[in-house]
Amino acid sequence: MKSVIKFKCIAGLGTDFQETWDGRITYFKNYGSHYEMRIESRSGILVLFGKTIMGYFACVPDWDAGCHLANLKDAHWNSEHLIRVLGEIDGITVARALYAIADKVNSKPKCRSRKLII
Repeated sequence: MKSVIKFKCIAGLGTDFQETWDGRITYFKNYGSHYEMRIESRSGILVLFGKTIMGYFACVPDWDAGCHLANLKDAHWNSEHLIRVLGEIDGITVARALYAIADKVNSKPKCRSRKLII
């Protein structure tokens, strides 16, 4: 990815105290079986994510953290699960980055699954 993808994050939606901040995806690579992206926001976060038969997943190797995700466009569900493993600010940031990149990921040709014959 040559261009930077910018996105907005909001914590405390629907409460008296809302906090907003900006994020940017500065690096994105499709490995065929999974994706890698670098997020720059309040901190720098390297995220590996992809899809399995059980749905999407995200891993943050530098933090020894990961979890299952819903559809990449489901920022609310993904935020709830990412917050459990990354904390509020970084969980919301990763969920919003996944939302921002979802169309680019979903526009790629799908991999064909192959049966393993033993």
